Parts: sequence; C-alpha cells; structure tokens
Amino acid sequence: MTEKIDGHGGELALAALRAHGVTEMFTLSGGHVFPLYDAAHKAGVRIVDVRHEQSAVFAAEAVAKLRRTPGLAVLTAGPGVTNGISGLTSAFFNAAPVVVLGGRAPAFRWGSGSLQEMDHLPLVAPVTKQAVTVFDSDEIVAAVQGAVTTALTAHRGPVFLDFPLEVIFGAGEGEVATPSVPVIEPDPEDVAKAAALIAGAARPVIIAGSDVYAGDAIEPLRAAAEALRVPVFTNGMGRGALPGGHPLAFAKARRVALGGADVVVVIGTPLDFRLGFGDFGDASVVHIVDAPGQRATHLTPAASPAGDLRLILTALAEHTGAREDHGDWIDSLRQAEDKARAKDAEAMAADSDPIRPARVYGELRKVLAEDAVTIGDGGDFVSYAGKYLEPTTPGSWLDPGPYGCLGTGMGYALGARVSYPDRQVCVLMGDGAAGFSLMDVESLVRHKLPVVIVVGNNGIWGLEKHPMQAMYGYDVAADLQPGLRYDDVVRALGGAGETVTSADDLGPALTRAFDASVPYLVNVITDPADAYPRSSNLA
Repeated sequence: MTEKIDGHGGELALAALRAHGVTEMFTLSGGHVFPLYDAAHKAGVRIVDVRHEQSAVFAAEAVAKLRRTPGLAVLTAGPGVTNGISGLTSAFFNAAPVVVLGGRAPAFRWGSGSLQEMDHLPLVAPVTKQAVTVFDSDEIVAAVQGAVTTALTAHRGPVFLDFPLEVIFGAGEGEVATPSVPVIEPDPEDVAKAAALIAGAARPVIIAGSDVYAGDAIEPLRAAAEALRVPVFTNGMGRGALPGGHPLAFAKARRVALGGADVVVVIGTPLDFRLGFGDFGDASVVHIVDAPGQRATHLTPAASPAGDLRLILTALAEHTGAREDHGDWIDSLRQAEDKARAKDAEAMAADSDPIRPARVYGELRKVLAEDAVTIGDGGDFVSYAGKYLEPTTPGSWLDPGPYGCLGTGMGYALGARVSYPDRQVCVLMGDGAAGFSLMDVESLVRHKLPVVIVVGNNGIWGLEKHPMQAMYGYDVAADLQPGLRYDDVVRALGGAGETVTSADDLGPALTRAFDASVPYLVNVITDPADAYPRSSNLA
C-alpha cells in the first residue's frame, strides 16, 4: 500500500520518516535545513533543539535504542555534520537505527566556495550503514524510506542522507510505502548444532547483550534459558532481561561462571574487549548473532547461528533432545553470587570521608524506581554504576557502549525524557564527562525536561590517572580542578542542584533531586584515591 505525497523537499523527507513512527526531531538550527523544520512545524512533529550537534545525535540514538524505532537528527551543512560524527560513530558501534539528515551546499554552484561547502560522505561513510547525497527532489521519498529500512534491518545501525540546498528547498513528489523490514531467517542446521551443544553441556552459561533487547527477543531469551536450564548474565541493554529474583538470573558471579563453564553462549553482543575477546579457556563458544556479518572473525566458535534472534531463541526453547541436569552448576554459581552480593552490600553501606562511589550507588538504589532509565556517561564512576546498579526493566540502561565516547549524557537524557515523560531519568556522570555536554542542561530546561544528574566529582581523569601511575610511577594530563561546583553551572542554566560532601547527606539530596521539577544536579565530592579494580584487557 502506498500514499502519494507532494511538496517541498522537507515535507517529502518527513512524510517518509513519519511512516516509520518518527515523532520528534533533534537538531541545532541551521539555514540549510529550514524546509525540514517547516515540515515538522506543520505536521506537529516535536522539534527539540540543542546547544551542540553531538547532543542532537546522541538524543536520537537514545530514542532509537529505547523505543526500537528510528531516531531522527537533523544537522546543518559543514560543521553541523562534523560536530555530529561522534554521535554517528557511537550509534554505529551500538547498532542504533539513527537517521541523520544533513544540509548541503547547492550542487549548481559546487566548487565555487558556497558557505560550508564540503562533501560529507567520505567522513560519515565509514561509520554508517549507508551514506548518500540525494540530488533530485523527486527521489527524496524513496531515498529516505530505503535508508530507514537499511537502518532497521539487522544488524541495525545509523544512516546518513544530505540534500543540496536546491533539492531540499525544491518541490517534488513521491510515494510513501507501508514500512516493511526484512527478517533474516537463520539456518536450521546452525540452530540445531547450537541447541545440541548447549543441551549437552554440564556447565553452560549465557551472556545476553543489547541486541536481545533491540531485536525484541527478551521473552524468547527467558523461554530458552528456562527450557535449557542455563544461568544468564547480561550486559548493555540486555540488563534486566530476566527479572530480579529469577533463579537463572546472575550478575555478580560472572568471573566464576566464565572460569568454570564448558560452554559459553554469547547472544546479541560482540566478542570484544568486554568479554575478553571470547577467550574463555577450554570452554566451547556458541556465538548467536542477528546477522551473518556479526560473526566473530578473530576466532571460530563451535556454533554461530545468525538471524532474527526471536526465531533462534524460540527454536532453542523448543529443543526436543535430552539435556544435562545443571542443578549443581547453578547452585555453585548461586553461592558465588550470594557471597559477592554480601561484599557489595558492605561496600555500598560503608561510611568514608571522602565519599566512595560505592556508597553513592548504595543510596541511589534506595530511590530509583524499577523502571527508571539510568544513563552512564563517564569512566570509573560509571564503571561502578555497572557494578552496583541492577536494572530490572529491560531496555532501561544506556551507556556509551564499546566505542566509549564521553559526552553522551545530556543527549541521552533528552532522548530518554522525550521517550518516557513519566519515568525517572537519571544520568550518572563523571566530572570529566561533565565538561563535554553540561551546557545542554539549558536545552533540558528550555524544553521542560527534568532529569536527575549525579556527578561523581573526584577532580581527576580516574580512568587514566591510576593506570598511568601504576605504569610509570607518575601521571600527566590527568588532573581536573578539585571540588568544582557543577551544581552552580546547572543553577545558572535554569536548573537546580547541590553539592554533597558527607555520605549521610546523600539520601536526602537524591530525594530532593527526584522530587524536583527541573534538571537537578547532585555534585558528590568523591575520593580521588578510590580506583575501579579493572581486570579486562582493553586492547
């Protein structure tokens, strides 16, 4: 079914996007893209404008990841596009279906030196699934619809289109088709091989990542884990896939599990540095991915089904062959889990001066709602968040992912608050990360989007200072001004906040923050000597 549409270039592009459920546009004003604003204004599409283009793309990424629909960022030509490249790259590594529409200097005068004249495609092509320039107004609808379909097709990711000035301002027509996203069918033999390996294992373990949520495969994951009786660990947006208290849900015993497993099943996440590059000793690896291109190339898994994760996991749940009894294995992991939890509880309750990050998260756990969206933007402080916070609602955890780009916080907060007006949104931010995007608190204030921002303020680049000290016995370029009042910055921008120096004051401050109707920053002065205990090899 198709609908014929005519109008200027902005109306054509937006009609194609609205068919895919796009309801908001993140942008920073630029004359090259005025027709897109005109179309959004007339159609009632919400325009959320920011103070830096990176925040626009990060906000679109948050929408794409949280809602599993296209997130839209509109960037003006030249520096507008280049300022958004970190956001595009983050979306690329995080498999987020972000659509970035860019302005472009006029084609009819190309080479004459128009304002912000540059070819964006060589810059953005390496970090997008598709990057095209549309040179004809009549081709806009088809080009945008094709790009959105590409973005939504596994393995998902961002796309980029730009439009010369005369094309986006010019008139044209096109046909908007009913959206349809291809489903990748897995090879039944690959699935059967994986199922047999898992069922025959004595000590299997599952690690489920963000693509399980992105592929809407949470329920099939639970069904497969329960049918095969396999303990489950999660990372990224897979966190919360199994509800708290589920007998197969684990979070604290991963090292014990990976050290003792005979089959490790990694689902919907790459075998990268976060998982020791897939080196699990003598264990066989089953790598389940949403597209053939996601199969690991640096090792050869024992099985690697590729395709729609719902289909693969449903087939695993329906495995009819015999399986081993994993009761003793699960019990041993539960003992390790309980021991680790007791240790964490002690750390989260510890009274110290200065405050340690563990105590911050101990207090935060008391006030976070079950469906709160928690956003990590930082190094050590956010690593502690991953250790101590345990989301129980799938798709409620946002962090920079494997690209590790700082500055995502305010953009992610914008996208999260627009997506979920009635849920808590809490940004966990290191003081280093605060320097990248805190100005966009003004955007939150202006658009009436209250969020809570908790800054772990230790006055250093902790992720670099401590390792450099260990390697060289000294450090350089790793210190920040201690005790800075980031809450004063937020107040100056129209929000509110306070600085906390005593652990006993944390709980009341966090309660005030969540009760506020404006962006509220809790600036916690933390111990610079407290180093996150890293064990993974980043390279």
